[in-house]
Amino acid sequence: MCGSGDNPDNMKALILVGGYGTRLRPLTLSRPKPLVEFANKPMLLHQIEALVEAGVREVILAVSYRAEQMEDELTVETKKLGISLVFSHENEPLGTAGPLALAKDILNKSQEPFFVLNSDIICDFPFKDLVSFHKNHGKEGTIVVTQVEEPSKYGVVLYNEHGCIESFIEKPQEFVSNKINAGMYIFNPSVLDRIEIKPTSIEKEIFPLMSKEKQLYAMELKGFWMDVGQPRDFLKGMCLYLNSLRQKRPKLLKEGDGIVGNVLVDPTATIGPGCRIGPNVTIGPGVVIEGGVCIKRSTILRDAIVKSHSWLEGCIIGWKCVVGQWVRMENITVLGEYHTTGCHC
Repeated sequence: MCGSGDNPDNMKALILVGGYGTRLRPLTLSRPKPLVEFANKPMLLHQIEALVEAGVREVILAVSYRAEQMEDELTVETKKLGISLVFSHENEPLGTAGPLALAKDILNKSQEPFFVLNSDIICDFPFKDLVSFHKNHGKEGTIVVTQVEEPSKYGVVLYNEHGCIESFIEKPQEFVSNKINAGMYIFNPSVLDRIEIKPTSIEKEIFPLMSKEKQLYAMELKGFWMDVGQPRDFLKGMCLYLNSLRQKRPKLLKEGDGIVGNVLVDPTATIGPGCRIGPNVTIGPGVVIEGGVCIKRSTILRDAIVKSHSWLEGCIIGWKCVVGQWVRMENITVLGEYHTTGCHC
């Protein structure tokens, strides 16, 4: 059974951050993917802040790749949030289920359910609703599902009118459903008895057994969702996030001459005269945009410089990059840290 509360005040969350982030190279050649800024904030921090807002006070990170760098940066951020951050180190890749077994002693300290998240996910995080839904059905696990336009790219989830999951179909060639696993779960501690400390897929090896026993339910996500683990989806997710920000916290978005649509600009960035910025642009701390620049559907990361009269559309410009004068870049162009291109006159 679930804990007695209707909110996750005493709950924990485990976030899977052990991957190498190869799909987001060259950005991840110098920085682990969870620390890459999405909308001017490390990807992982979006999730952690949403968990804190829901009342979670202890977050466990299942780490392997560049763990020290994540510890250094995230410990500072989580101290500001007033939560406990625990690092669970994998000596070998353990898949999406093995890390739960590795952290069993931490997760099993109380009888409260705990969250599990994939670190690539950006969405309208539904953690409070997820706790209530999970408590109401009283079974062992709940996964969040979301609707997508191309379900054939994913594994789809089939469930009845009450949310009880009946089956999973991996990348169906014919339409059977447009609901997919959104990479967010809540489990009772009893799920840990199903998992050993070895490479294991929770989606392929644990979930089918749970659904067969009628112990796994699906909750439909309201609002936007995106796996931002590769550049095209990163930019699409940025557009969805900015649109959500426009609806919920419009004062955070930039307004003024030359600003078109949804644009997020760090206060320490500077934008020169005669620029056209937007729609769907994020500009990070310390960025310098010189005069006459046009930027659309792009993100400019910390301390980058974009020289005068450049045109950027569909780009991710890495930390401390320099984009030269009159440069034109588009079609999902990604520059890694310290990259320079074009004339720097």
